[in-house]
Amino acid sequence: MTRAQARKRIEALGAELREHDHRYHVLDQPTISDAQYDRLFRELKALEEEYPDLRAPDSPTQRVGSALRTAFKRVPHVAAMLSLDSLMEADEVRKFDERLRRTLEIERVDYVVEPKFDGLSVELVYEDGVLVRGSTRGDGEVGEDITENLRTIRAIPLRLDDDAPKAMRRGTVAVRGEALMPIAEFEALNKRLVEQNEEPTPNARNAAAGSVRQLDPAITAARRLDFFAYDAAGAEPPLPFATQREMLDALRASGFHVEKNVRHGTGLDPVFAFHTTLLERRDRLDYEIDGVVVKVDRRDWQDLLGVRSRSPRWAVAYKFPPRIEVTQVMDIAVQVGRTGKLTPVALLQPVEVSGVTVSRATLHNQDEVDRKDVRAGDTVRIRRAGDVIPEVVEVIRDRRPRDTHPFQMPRRCPVCGARVDRVGAYHLCTNGLACPAQLQAHIGHFVSRGAMDIVGLGDKTVRQLMDAGLLKDLADVYRITPIDLAGLEGFAEKSIENLMAAIDASKRPRLDRFLYALGVEHVGATVARLLGDHFGGVAPLLDASEEDLQAIHGIGPEVAESVRRFFSSARNRRVLERLRAAGVRPVVEKRPKGAQPLAGETVVFTGTLERMSRPEAQRKAENAGGRIATGMSRKVTLVVAGPGAGSKLDEAKKLGLAVIDESAFLARIGETT
Repeated sequence: MTRAQARKRIEALGAELREHDHRYHVLDQPTISDAQYDRLFRELKALEEEYPDLRAPDSPTQRVGSALRTAFKRVPHVAAMLSLDSLMEADEVRKFDERLRRTLEIERVDYVVEPKFDGLSVELVYEDGVLVRGSTRGDGEVGEDITENLRTIRAIPLRLDDDAPKAMRRGTVAVRGEALMPIAEFEALNKRLVEQNEEPTPNARNAAAGSVRQLDPAITAARRLDFFAYDAAGAEPPLPFATQREMLDALRASGFHVEKNVRHGTGLDPVFAFHTTLLERRDRLDYEIDGVVVKVDRRDWQDLLGVRSRSPRWAVAYKFPPRIEVTQVMDIAVQVGRTGKLTPVALLQPVEVSGVTVSRATLHNQDEVDRKDVRAGDTVRIRRAGDVIPEVVEVIRDRRPRDTHPFQMPRRCPVCGARVDRVGAYHLCTNGLACPAQLQAHIGHFVSRGAMDIVGLGDKTVRQLMDAGLLKDLADVYRITPIDLAGLEGFAEKSIENLMAAIDASKRPRLDRFLYALGVEHVGATVARLLGDHFGGVAPLLDASEEDLQAIHGIGPEVAESVRRFFSSARNRRVLERLRAAGVRPVVEKRPKGAQPLAGETVVFTGTLERMSRPEAQRKAENAGGRIATGMSRKVTLVVAGPGAGSKLDEAKKLGLAVIDESAFLARIGETT
């Protein structure tokens, strides 16, 4: 890049970042993701380091925040509120560590690693232990006075506890932390907004920022915000804490909510391990985080390393791969599922979200498309939490092209051309399993893990066999021969042998898995188990009435009607007979005899189980006489809570339900080893 090109690019990046700063900090209407902002900022920073004489005095790299809202009084900070440099790669963290070791002339650095909260940074000023002012970050030197709103947050003490160190209760002390909205409250807030025909908030960070900036403190008080403290500074003299850990302990003793999930260690191994652990647990936390903060533990070393104009040299943010990104909807396609339900899917300009390249996102149904007003050509925010299907969060309206048109579901099935009927919120293809899309999904469900579990018979193979006319219903799975497979792409002698063995092994499925595999509408694993336990085989189900089915505890009218309709169908009966003729013989699993320690109990599992999987725990509870529920209600009598239990545990406590941990659960059912 020439000097002239660099000058032009630096000016363009500066203007773009200032616009994004204004939208993010002032308007609460960001148009790009944090990850995209970080990439632009890092590009500008790199260019300015290469051409330092081209750095403008008002460059975004020389500022901490952005302009202020005029609705709030301007107040100075006790000391500058700095931002953290954001690192995305492990190699960048290693370079950070190398620089510190070189500066400090030591072999290894002691670090404290804390969660990086995704909320709104604020400063709380205490005079002789009493809260006198609270403000936003603002431009880093001056913030917005939001004292009355912050007073409504119960996690913020109006007076420091008597257990606080004397240094915290004397003179002027500034406590920094993050105001945030717990995920459960964020979801409840959006539900209320939708019910009131108002626009929902795109994320918990925006919800928290909007809540603490309300001109009416009563609105802030109505929203259950939280506050986590992570730093303290005295006006004069400095607070007498030797380490970051001592400072966190002092904040905790002073009455602040301080995150307990913090790690300390020497060198980078603890840093990388904690980053990995929190990334895995991220979706089970009660609040949003977007990475970890890596800080030098010794405060004298922090002072020695000092700060830049914008950020400290002794701390960085080691961020997670982004879960929300901005991309464009290239088109909207319609997908047909195994029950005939048509689902609109946004075909996206590929973008990386949480380390995965995403090119599709579900739009659920016509009502959802209408609510979000998603159109082909729109620029949208998408998110991917854990392993769920990506979804469109919102449309960025001011980027919409002029020639877009509202989306409408088709009147004919896009796969088979059959009539499409609207039933409730959904559109359904009326062609049943004569529709190739429904048949493929139906067979795919039948052979999947948790159903017949035929390893090697994936979607691609099913499609190839259907195209060859070899799969027309479920029973045809057991008519596949090695010769059929030999003509398919990707099948060699060993893979053919393995698939034939898997098909043969599946002929003795557990009864409840077989019933689940049939794909009866509304029959999941739990209902399948209820049916299997009650009827003891397939034959009695063929003539079961809706009254017979509703007599089973846990089965209501809708499920009963669906089961009766499936088993009374002449086509389905023919398929069941052909499966029996092919040697498929479901096995009835006998429940253990003897005492039923959970008889009469309705059990909910929440959080992480450390000694067994969730399905295994549910099976143990059922074998002990218990019934399984997935949601909280007054019918639930027992809650088994593991690490990471969130809103369900809170609800259980509100309802006064019995709560035990995994060890107590195992002891309750007689498994103490």
